[in-house]
Amino acid sequence: MEYMAVAEGCVREAGAVLMERFRHSHRIDYKGEIDIVTEVDHLSEALIIRLIRESCPDHDILTEETGNERRESPYQWIVDPLDGTTNYAHGFPFFCVTVALAVMGDIMLGVIYDPLRDDLFTVEKGNGTFCNGEPLTVSSTSTLTDSLLATGFPYDIRVNPDNNINYFNEMAMKVRAIRRAGSAALDLAFVASGCVDGFWELKLHPWDTAAGWLMVEEAGGVVTDARGGAYALEAPHIVASNGRIHDMLISVLGETDPMDGRLRQ
Repeated sequence: MEYMAVAEGCVREAGAVLMERFRHSHRIDYKGEIDIVTEVDHLSEALIIRLIRESCPDHDILTEETGNERRESPYQWIVDPLDGTTNYAHGFPFFCVTVALAVMGDIMLGVIYDPLRDDLFTVEKGNGTFCNGEPLTVSSTSTLTDSLLATGFPYDIRVNPDNNINYFNEMAMKVRAIRRAGSAALDLAFVASGCVDGFWELKLHPWDTAAGWLMVEEAGGVVTDARGGAYALEAPHIVASNGRIHDMLISVLGETDPMDGRLRQ
C-alpha cells in the first residue's frame, strides 16, 4: 500500500470541497465561546474518513470532529479536515487540510494542503520535506532580532490566563515581526519552508501538529515542548524553529513574567 498516495488523495479531494464552498454562507455551531465548527468541517472530515476506510479499513483514525475510531491497529491516521475554521467561516484566505500517519505512535508521513494556493506540502520520515515536489529547508536566520515568527492564541483566551498574550508581548519586543494567521499546520509548514524562522503555540492538539512536526524536523529544524524538552503529540505546547534560534525562543518563554499566563506541561 502506498500510504502517501492515500494521504495526498484525501487532502486534494477535501481541498476541492473547501474551495467549492469558500466564501459561501455557512452553518456555524459552537464548541466553545469562540471555538466554532462549520458544516464544511464535517463534510471534509466525512470524505477523508471514507477515503481512508476504502484503502485502509483496519487502521485507526483520529480526527478533530469525530474523535478516535479505534480498530486496535498499529497504524493511526491523524486528520484535521479544516485547519483555520474561523478564517474559513469569515472568508479569510488562510486555511488548509492536513493528514498524518503514525505507526506505533511514530509519525511516518504527513501532508498539508493549501487549496487556495494549490500548495501541497509532503513529508516522509527519512526522506525530507517537499512542497509541490521541491525540497524544503529551514531558514538560516541566527538571531531573534532578524527573525519572523508565527504563533496563535487558544480558544479559551477570554477565560484562561494561559492565553499566550504575555509571551506574545515579550517576544514581539525581541524579533523582527510576528504573524498570527490562524492555522498552526500552515505555520509549521512555513517553518519547514524557511519563510518563517520559528513558531510557538499553546494548547494544540495532535491533528494540529502531527504532519507539521515531522516536516520541520525533516527540513532540518527543531521541535520541542515549551521547556525545550522532547516533543510528543500529547504535549499541549510546541516550539518549532530552524534550530539556530531555538534556544533563544525557549529562553524568552522561560523568562517571561508568568503573572498574566502560565506555561504548564
